[in-house]
Amino acid sequence: MEGTDSRHWEDLLPDALGLIFHNLSLQEKLTVIPRVCKPWSKAVMGPYCWQEIDIEEWSNRSESGDVDRMLRMLITRSSGSLRKLCVSGLQNENIFDFIAEHARSLQTLRLPRSEMCDSTMEKIAGRLSILTFLDVSYCSKIGPRALEAIGKNCKFLERLRRNMHPLDVEGKLLQNNEAYAIATTMPKLKHLEIAYHVVDTIGVLEIITSCRELEFLDLRGCWDVKFDEKYLKDKFPKLNVLGPHVVDQYEKNAWEDCSDYSDSLYDDYESSDGMWDDDESLELRFYGGYDEASVYGWPPSP
Repeated sequence: MEGTDSRHWEDLLPDALGLIFHNLSLQEKLTVIPRVCKPWSKAVMGPYCWQEIDIEEWSNRSESGDVDRMLRMLITRSSGSLRKLCVSGLQNENIFDFIAEHARSLQTLRLPRSEMCDSTMEKIAGRLSILTFLDVSYCSKIGPRALEAIGKNCKFLERLRRNMHPLDVEGKLLQNNEAYAIATTMPKLKHLEIAYHVVDTIGVLEIITSCRELEFLDLRGCWDVKFDEKYLKDKFPKLNVLGPHVVDQYEKNAWEDCSDYSDSLYDDYESSDGMWDDDESLELRFYGGYDEASVYGWPPSP
């Protein structure tokens, strides 16, 4: 209305727009917001929108090279302000180093199903020093050396996910060495998930007696662990233990092939040479050929 002091959306400061855009989905930030107006496009290119990057679901359905390209683009936009990163199935060793180079503010890091090895984690752990939550579930190429490097360098770590797939540990010998690495280097843990690890009662006792702040422990599928419930309640009254014997709907469906999604962003779509020519192309092809307006009911871009 005439005479009011109201401001136009495009006049908001970039950090204010970033806070607003933070509530939008990744798809909307990449394919809709940049086309609305120049101020919005500029804001979504800046760091305020990318302090938290979660492309885990998308990365489960995408080619490794596409994931690397997307990740590099978004992390570069964060300009060192990245606090949370969730991505699955990373395979290129250089991408782990790239993440670590931009990790000075990183507190939450989820890298399930990634192909990192012990030496890679030993190399980058020193640059992940302020992590409070780390997920390295289903990372079959790392072991006690990597966990020890994490514990020695990430002194603020409170939550660790190190779940495994039952097929990855089938037939393996006892692996208490990972339990010992956790026990000796991560005393401040409050939440630990080691489902389907080949550990026994002795290994788990090392953890719960050394990590005195532990409040939750996931032992689903750790069949060699035998605990008396009364003993646990008396000795560790604040500790909640899940498993080792849990059979429910989640347990039955948890290990389905994560790449088999009926709503995959790339269903019926074949990649072609030269499609990732630049960042703009990467954004506009995020849906791999879908018409965004018809599928998601978005208004046509200006």
